[in-house]
Amino acid sequence: MLKWREAKGGASSGVTQCGNVTFRWGERTYVMGVVNVSPDSFSGDGLNSVGAAVVQARCFVADGVDIIDVGGESTRPGSAPISVDEELRRVIPVLERLANEITVPLSVDTYKLEVARQALNAGAHMINDIWGLKQEPKLAELAVERGVSIILMSNQRDKPRRNIVPAVISDLKRSIDLALDAGVPWENIIVDPGIGFGKTLEQNLELVRRLDELKVLGRPILLGTSRKSMIGLVLDLPLEQRVEGTAASVAIGIAKGADMVRVHDVREMIRVCRMSDAIIRST
Repeated sequence: MLKWREAKGGASSGVTQCGNVTFRWGERTYVMGVVNVSPDSFSGDGLNSVGAAVVQARCFVADGVDIIDVGGESTRPGSAPISVDEELRRVIPVLERLANEITVPLSVDTYKLEVARQALNAGAHMINDIWGLKQEPKLAELAVERGVSIILMSNQRDKPRRNIVPAVISDLKRSIDLALDAGVPWENIIVDPGIGFGKTLEQNLELVRRLDELKVLGRPILLGTSRKSMIGLVLDLPLEQRVEGTAASVAIGIAKGADMVRVHDVREMIRVCRMSDAIIRST
């Protein structure tokens, strides 16, 4: 963990440049809108056409979204991986259209090197890696080559852990070291505790409750609780009725230090963020 310790030092989260937008961490909570072009998306919002994805993204922009995350492979538990060619077929036309038609920055949700490379060619400004460089370390080299930021997520699907908060912190330190070793600038790293990825209900709840402990990493925190099974299990509600549960987790997450939230219901969650920021960040 030497690289992480050296880079962290006494530095604050600072700023991250993403396309034509500067994220000034700590000033407010940023909202990432999810555009799923996977028909079997866990959240029930998978889109089957480029046109539908563009319409959804345009609605997000009108609602005030800060960044849009485009993904082509479902991350729901038990879903089968798709081929690189299939993932490219789903995401590249969407990214190309969005890059030409909207002004907010774009992120690509992938852990595959070739998909990330072509996504950046198509206009993406950020890589969102659900495996935190554990499956494809060369994503860090690509991020350096293109000068883009990268989200590193802690994923326990390959090895469930009992003491979840220390495990997530340790896992993310390792991911940060991999990124730094490849030359990724400190300011281009964002971390994500990975709600729902190999964690039990109790562990997911604990991660949100103790999210502030991830501040030890010195990097901005992305929180993704939107519509997840954690909410369904607590409230015994289907996907389409999880807005209020998502709102509660977002508000508490912001109080506990979240810097960005990844959501499906953009208009509603922007309102939650603004109200939460008015209370939490008013000084």
